[in-house]
Amino acid sequence: MLGTLRSIVQEVNSARDLPEALGIIVSRVQDAMNTEVCSVYLLDPVSNRYILMATEGLHKKAVGKVSLAHSEGLVGLVGSREEPINLEDAPSHPRYRYFPETGEERFRSFLGVPIIHHRRVLGVLVVQQRQAARNFDEGEEAFLVTVSAQLAGVIAHSEATGAISGLSLTGEEARDVSFSGVPGAPGVAIGSGVVVFPPADLDAVPEKPTDDPDNELAAFNEAVTAVREDIQKVAERLSDKLRPEEQALFDVYLRMLGEDALPGEVANRIRGEGQWAQGALKQVVNQYVRHFEMMDDHYLRERAVDIRDLGRRILSHLQEGDTREVNFPERTVLVSEEITPAMLGEVPRGRLVGLVSVRGSSNSHVAILARAMGVPTVMGLVDIPVNQLDGKDLIVDGFEGQIFASPSPELRAFYQEICDEEAELFRGLEALRDKPSITTDGHRVSLLVNTGLMTDVVRSLSHGAEGIGLYRTEVPFMIKERFPSEQEQREYYREQLEAFAPNPVTMRTLDIGGDKALSYFPINEENPFLGWRGIRISLDHPEIFLVQVRAMLKASEGFNNLQIMLPMISNISEVEESLHLIYRVYHEVREEGYQINMPRVGVMIEVPAAVYQVRELAERVDFLSVGSNDLTQYLLAVDRNNPRVAQLYHSYHPAVLQALVRIAQDAHSVGKPVTICGELAGDPGGALLLMAMGYDALSMNAASLPKVKSVIRSVSREWAAQLLEDVLLLDSPHVIKSCVDLALRNAGFARYLRPGRTTVPVTTFESSQ
Repeated sequence: MLGTLRSIVQEVNSARDLPEALGIIVSRVQDAMNTEVCSVYLLDPVSNRYILMATEGLHKKAVGKVSLAHSEGLVGLVGSREEPINLEDAPSHPRYRYFPETGEERFRSFLGVPIIHHRRVLGVLVVQQRQAARNFDEGEEAFLVTVSAQLAGVIAHSEATGAISGLSLTGEEARDVSFSGVPGAPGVAIGSGVVVFPPADLDAVPEKPTDDPDNELAAFNEAVTAVREDIQKVAERLSDKLRPEEQALFDVYLRMLGEDALPGEVANRIRGEGQWAQGALKQVVNQYVRHFEMMDDHYLRERAVDIRDLGRRILSHLQEGDTREVNFPERTVLVSEEITPAMLGEVPRGRLVGLVSVRGSSNSHVAILARAMGVPTVMGLVDIPVNQLDGKDLIVDGFEGQIFASPSPELRAFYQEICDEEAELFRGLEALRDKPSITTDGHRVSLLVNTGLMTDVVRSLSHGAEGIGLYRTEVPFMIKERFPSEQEQREYYREQLEAFAPNPVTMRTLDIGGDKALSYFPINEENPFLGWRGIRISLDHPEIFLVQVRAMLKASEGFNNLQIMLPMISNISEVEESLHLIYRVYHEVREEGYQINMPRVGVMIEVPAAVYQVRELAERVDFLSVGSNDLTQYLLAVDRNNPRVAQLYHSYHPAVLQALVRIAQDAHSVGKPVTICGELAGDPGGALLLMAMGYDALSMNAASLPKVKSVIRSVSREWAAQLLEDVLLLDSPHVIKSCVDLALRNAGFARYLRPGRTTVPVTTFESSQ
């Protein structure tokens, strides 16, 4: 059964559209289970009705015409109960609903299983038998459940593809199609989607028609000829090193590239279906791969690898020959499987308004970069058909983590109003830039910024930042193809120190590992967040650490506003060893003639072990800083880059708040200041709770600073302390967040909270959360 299941999944994965995928499902399941009927009913999100979408055994003319209300019939019962229903005599069941047009009166036995994708019921998979045939046993039921679970993602993806194209399951026009992911950077963007994908990646090639099939065909033939020549050259070069049977493999490749083989089928799709060359190549290669992978013979099954390789080689030549430049419209929403900093740099200045990334979450590096740039972003849209978004009108809701394809005028007007309100609010907050962050009863809280790029500096200063609470020194390392030299690092660091002098600049030592990788220093681990990262790497490689510290110290000459912060500390010995190295470099730099002061050194509290050693750590350093993003991740055992569990990551979780209270109390008990840098600090409600806990400084993205300052200047610390006392009695992060939001609304800060969408109906496709 496992082999059968694998072949079904592979074949369905290669289907071009939803009808083809459903047709494969009903045909293959009917055959595998030896049943008389197999049908798929999908729940249409527009009408909220189950529609017969494919069948083997019932009348084909009923497909697309028979539909049931959400709770109607046995199909509706399976969907509402979200579990299998197995009946020997279906017509005798009180919920049985008969449709004459299907011809199902001949069948008595019924087995239906729900198709569920991440808590959303997509439809019901049904098999039926005549009365005289055997009933469905437990093994068959388990097989059908397994098929349903395996294929749910494919169906969800295909369904979404059709919706983006503007059609519902019934063929009616679909508007305001929403996809839910994870908020990456706040704000709203309205623009046109531009899909970017890596070269020579067949899976990333969009399917689109061509206006010039002759030109596409010529480009394809040139690519095939180039690949054929490449293979012949390799074969000749290796001819004296290979045995005849090994040399014959090159002949196999060349035969595959013959006119009667793969190229011929691609050419037919270009001519007959009007597909562009890259899309036609993708379709044919996937079809070949599917057939080879279904073969029982091991040798033939492995030839699927050869087909993929040939496909990539041809695609690579096609893309090299494709000199058409990517058109970035005035309001570009960049869409990709995984957004990279290099992709951001390709968009002309002033045209990038939003980002959509399939991979990553709100705290992945690109999301942090997007927040620093002030670009609304949605991450973790795992099941979205990316290629369908190219050229589509899109709305990016970075507050709620949603995107909308082909928005209606009403929805566009709704979000345009939000954009206008945000711009007006920011203009109103500009007057606070040079005013202190002090409560109505005189309590002062320093507001700092998190940075990593020089482009952050101007925005940070214009928003009234009092210094840098977190400078991510890994950024200079990530934009190089090697470790940056001491001089190169020194220039980066001095720019930041000079821009904020005399205010403090806290530089975190190199924190790679986890979600921050260096191409020239790969770290491959099964669980990178619990692996070799942060201070662990620095102490294992003192040659890297010492150069970095030396560059920091030399860069601080004349400013003396440097603070050094050590990441991922989990025990006292790491601090003592780091301090020894820092003091050593300090004395060496002084001996070289640099007039510098010994910088203040602090540690980051971001792993649970450090929470319980705050007093011991504080006695050895000058300050503490909480990395609330990582601390939340480790306390809740949630990978913050995994969108499948993103809903479990919550900064208002009671355990997180209680840990933050303890850290502040223990730090102050030994007379040391404590700062916090993380998303909670940039949230107006979170900032009030942190201030009430006693945090001396809050470090956040520059875009969040004006709102936080406005709120702090408008309330008393006593008011905030009472709010903190109230929420610490609650046991649900969602209730705590609602309580904080309600308090802000009652205090007159409703304009700082994200307005809910109450009047515009949308069709929503949940991502893998």
